[in-house]
Amino acid sequence: MSQFDVIVIGAGMVGASISARLIPTHRVALLEAEEQAGFHTTGRSAAIWIRNYGPPDVRVLTGLSREFYKNPPDDIGTDHLAVDRAILYLAPADQGRQLDELIAQNLGIEEISLARAKMLCPAIIDGYATRAGLEADGFDMDVAGLHQYFLRKLRQGGGQVMLRNRAGRIERKNRAWAVETSGGLTITAPIVVNAAGAWGDEVAKIAGLAPIGLVPCRRTAAIIDPAPYEVEHWPLVQSAAHDWYIRAEARTRLMVTPCDETPDVPHDVQPDELDIAIGIDRMQRALKIEVKRVEHSWAGLRTFSPDRSLAFGYDNAVEGFFWAVGQGGYGIQTAPAASALIAALVKHEDPGEGASIIRDIDPMRFR
Repeated sequence: MSQFDVIVIGAGMVGASISARLIPTHRVALLEAEEQAGFHTTGRSAAIWIRNYGPPDVRVLTGLSREFYKNPPDDIGTDHLAVDRAILYLAPADQGRQLDELIAQNLGIEEISLARAKMLCPAIIDGYATRAGLEADGFDMDVAGLHQYFLRKLRQGGGQVMLRNRAGRIERKNRAWAVETSGGLTITAPIVVNAAGAWGDEVAKIAGLAPIGLVPCRRTAAIIDPAPYEVEHWPLVQSAAHDWYIRAEARTRLMVTPCDETPDVPHDVQPDELDIAIGIDRMQRALKIEVKRVEHSWAGLRTFSPDRSLAFGYDNAVEGFFWAVGQGGYGIQTAPAASALIAALVKHEDPGEGASIIRDIDPMRFR
């Protein structure tokens, strides 16, 4: 089949979830340049749901996604879509303002004693923090399980996942988009959804449209052995200023990151040794954990719009080109609600509870 109702470009979590939402009413083709779906940002996610994370529009969709994670569909295919993990915020003397701002949002962060904080994370160095806060309703997410669920729903509905097919030419003619791919295919549809993440502006340029100014930023992470500490049930621990955090990985290991956001270009990004060292140094100022070696490291791209809010909506320069970009590292935790909102906007239907943020996330605000 070469004629579709919608062509979605980018098979990460965003593109897969949008496609799954549209397939009950539309013929959908999901294009992906790589050999596997979710190779870049989706496959490198830290995989934790945090209500108090991101700008206001993101937090709305994060909150609206919670019910899906806690009470998923019967056919989700995983028994650990959401596994509870609290978030512990440590505030040194110079980060009290940041902790106050987090608590003032009234989104579930409460101040706790330093003694309780140390019960939750025994490795805390005495004197590092003067205050602490706890967000109790966070949870780990089964990213792979959720991603495969959306891809499966797409295929079951008759949609096509076209791997190794990079969009090479995108042209509007005869009231439809014709997309030529690197795999030698030409497919058409009245609507193209740009869910290409870090490559979002590049896809727009191929289609003859002006970019909106997306900024891919590198985020680095490393895996270490925290022995003799048993960390499986530790909360995610981070500074109130969010300049480092750690969380349990594979039960007996810790992931550590300096929360870097280094502007970069769209590519298969690799970790930087200096960023790894910075992350470990910041952690060791707070936690008494000896690091003998880094067992594994990786990096991913978090892509932000110029104002760091989401960019969902039709381009007003040409008919049928829809932007679904700017998730900035929040795309997994917002996916259930974001995909429902985007599908409604694509179909010009009632956006439901997401209506309050539509003006804030209109990509044409950058024009």
